[in-house]
Amino acid sequence: MTIKQAQALVGSLSTPSKMPGFGYSTPAEDCITGSKLVKVVNSICAFCYARKGRYVFPNVIAAMKKRLAALRQLNWVAVMTFLIGKREKSGFFRWHDSGDVQGVWHLEKIAEVARRLPNVKFWLPTREYVFVREWMGLGRKPDNLTIRLSAYMMDGPPPTTLAKKLGLTTSGVVHNGFDCPAPEQGNECGKCRACWDETVENINYKKH
Repeated sequence: MTIKQAQALVGSLSTPSKMPGFGYSTPAEDCITGSKLVKVVNSICAFCYARKGRYVFPNVIAAMKKRLAALRQLNWVAVMTFLIGKREKSGFFRWHDSGDVQGVWHLEKIAEVARRLPNVKFWLPTREYVFVREWMGLGRKPDNLTIRLSAYMMDGPPPTTLAKKLGLTTSGVVHNGFDCPAPEQGNECGKCRACWDETVENINYKKH
């Protein structure tokens, strides 16, 4: 298989501008919990960056919809493993700079890709707590997959109680007192890799 053939099957990898490596995004409008939260005043999803800017360009929307449709292919795990293995040279990969997991089955596929690529550290932020809780009760989370349960509300508390129960980490979005250094360094991660680090229990990002 070639990279071109893999991309034809599962779509291209996304290139989040601030990240050290690649990502994989799907349409924000197809988020299950997010599509409800977007209607809630002062929810983080009501300010969703993935519903504006370059994310609404027709070519970007088409690419994200292709990735979403590809998820249910039987060979998705094998093709994604090949594609990330060939293209990701930084050693760090982000799932869903736009979009979110679609079910327990989707989360297991993400985890299996991580298991097959032990030299890559994966980060998955998600608001699909129900799917995560069910999946954590069924299988083994690979050590190279950091799952951060994301807060629902702007300046609101992250779901730390659930995260600690599941052995996971959290994140939130705030106007002040943020931890992420990107706003102070050209909106880039730079040398920071805290999002992928499970010893960092919570990260607050600045509203953007």
